[in-house]
Amino acid sequence: MNRHRKWSSAARDRHAATAGAAGAGHAAGAGRAGRAGHAGRASRAGMDRGQVALEYIGFVPILLFVALCGIQLGWVGYVHQQADTAARTAARVEARHGSGGKAAGEAAVKASLGAKVDVSKDDDAVTAIAVIPINSIVPGLSIPEARATAIMPNDDPKGPRP
Repeated sequence: MNRHRKWSSAARDRHAATAGAAGAGHAAGAGRAGRAGHAGRASRAGMDRGQVALEYIGFVPILLFVALCGIQLGWVGYVHQQADTAARTAARVEARHGSGGKAAGEAAVKASLGAKVDVSKDDDAVTAIAVIPINSIVPGLSIPEARATAIMPNDDPKGPRP
């Protein structure tokens, strides 16, 4: 019974009459089933659960979109890190050995990423630029390619020295 409810005398008499007949089992531990006026409450609770399920189904696409954006952000970070690795490897190998930097840079990352490495050098430094395209998993999102540059001092023992 709602303790904060004000009862009229007629309602109090009706409640006392029904509680006396149906509520007798309640005192003996029969539970909510014996209480009068509560049969509709259980069915309304079932209807509320259906309402929550519908609201959840409406929210699922938003949750999926947020999850895809999180995965996309991780993928972008990973590809940029791989571009840095390819550029540093290419510049290091080219600076030390005088050749093979491009092949080493492309071999430093997974072949499925499709890294393109360009190496240039002069008397003092070797510059390697790695470019890797970033695939989008979020519909309608276009992401620029990952581009990394590494510059190493030219340590080629056969190269010209000033």
